[in-house]
Amino acid sequence: MMPTGNGRERWQAAFKAARERGQIKEADFTTLSGLEVDPVYGPDDDAADPRMERIGWPGEYPYTRGLYPTGYRGRPWTIRQFAGFGNAQQTNERYKMILAAGGGGLSVAFDMPTLMGRDSDDVVSLGEVGHCGVAVDSAADMEQLFAGIDLGAVSTSMTISGPAVPVFCMYVVAAERQGVDISTLNGTLQTDIFKEYIAQKEWLFAPEPHLRLIGDLMEYCSEKIRNYKPLSVSGYHIREAGSTAAQELAFTLADGFGYVELGLSRGLDLDAFVPGLSFFFDAHIDFFEEIAKFRAARRIWARWLRDRYGATTARSQWLRFHTQTAGVSLTAQQPYNNVVRTAVEALAAVLGGTNSLHTNALDETLALPSAESAEIALRTQQVIAEETGVVNVADPLGGSWYVEALTDRLEAEAEAIFTRIIEMGGGEGVEHPIGPVTSGLLRGIEEGWFTGEIAESAFRYQTQLEKGDKRVVGVNCHTATTTGQLEILRVSHEVELEQRQVLSQRKAARDQAAVRHRLTQLAQAARSSDNLVEPMLAAVRVEATLGEICATLRDVWGGYTEVAQF
Repeated sequence: MMPTGNGRERWQAAFKAARERGQIKEADFTTLSGLEVDPVYGPDDDAADPRMERIGWPGEYPYTRGLYPTGYRGRPWTIRQFAGFGNAQQTNERYKMILAAGGGGLSVAFDMPTLMGRDSDDVVSLGEVGHCGVAVDSAADMEQLFAGIDLGAVSTSMTISGPAVPVFCMYVVAAERQGVDISTLNGTLQTDIFKEYIAQKEWLFAPEPHLRLIGDLMEYCSEKIRNYKPLSVSGYHIREAGSTAAQELAFTLADGFGYVELGLSRGLDLDAFVPGLSFFFDAHIDFFEEIAKFRAARRIWARWLRDRYGATTARSQWLRFHTQTAGVSLTAQQPYNNVVRTAVEALAAVLGGTNSLHTNALDETLALPSAESAEIALRTQQVIAEETGVVNVADPLGGSWYVEALTDRLEAEAEAIFTRIIEMGGGEGVEHPIGPVTSGLLRGIEEGWFTGEIAESAFRYQTQLEKGDKRVVGVNCHTATTTGQLEILRVSHEVELEQRQVLSQRKAARDQAAVRHRLTQLAQAARSSDNLVEPMLAAVRVEATLGEICATLRDVWGGYTEVAQF
């Protein structure tokens, strides 16, 4: 139920309190023509609009209109740029450029060997080192990656799931070597393994060992690094694989419910660990559908956390999310059109109330972003923030008949999918090792249900493109162009040779006996029920590599092969 009393009066009291606490920046909140605008708009009396029970006001349950009564006047979104290529030194230079240009946070893109828990000198890494992100083999690379960047002062997101825990340990050790008190670290680790089985396909082990690692990390962060978010539940890769907006919404939130059940199964205090979960969504090109998706996500999460799982605090009911514009919407044909697409998608994310945002570069469909295209992507966010006036009013589209209808429709479709997932796991009335949603997720992964649903949606959209029912400018309509070839960023093969050489030198220079001892201790812990973060940190501190740590765990737990679906 909505809080009792007049909604506008409640909001006014909350806004006034925030102003008195100094949480609202001093700025010119007028239109370009000088017209004053209110911080929020809505009916004078909730009773005048029966929809208000579902819409609400900014800063109050069900948070459809945002988490904060002040909107972006009090808490602007974090401008975060995703970057990583070549070796740690090259990416470090790009990070310093982003921060100098006004970026508010960093997001690390790792290369394919790192994403798969392999070292740069592994035979399967040949030709992939540094090409889709930065190569990180050990804590020494992580040190170099953030050289001259105070990890105690900058918020860093790392997009990696399978080997997320050892990479996190390298980040912690790099902070220790800077002299940072690790309890003050603030950032986000993706860690979400469910979406790997559903969409991205970058896992190391079977689901159960991965869930154990995630549970260990959640316990460690809740005790040692309370401001750090150990798990970012990712819908981005689900959408990029071809899902619909409703599927992205439902599969992502279901994954989140699974991690809530995992934390509860570990005996963690719900109101203590749930605020450490965050989300990562795609902002696609259908402008109003995306805005509605974000609003529905907040409302669903708040209701489920309060009514199903028993969250008692506002922070435990908040869905905080990062957004990235849709890489899959970018085209190699007429690539400058991608600047327009990214701007529209970024605006949808902001109007939907995103908490942080990454904007893709125009050349990312061809290669890693050049410095020039990365700057244009950054400036896109800054133009939205500084020039458009959309930050002046919280949820400016709230109450729109179209947006509210879409919000309700997406919510209803998501709820139907949740019911299907729970049924796959055996239903509500049976005993589940972790929880009913988790059981359904694991069964759906095992049977290939999620993959099949996404494949069907992707096939349907591709058919519409080929028939011309859906149109993409420069691809199946308006194809005449004067655009020439872009100059793109190319990672030299020399980067791989140098990375392998440096790794060989580091391995030769370290204390080999100490490395063997720590890896043996890690294997012993993996065979027990002990938390694995501390023994993994110990291995990282003596320069055990990512590949060695993951191979040690693979020797204990085995690998995983997906069941083929036809």
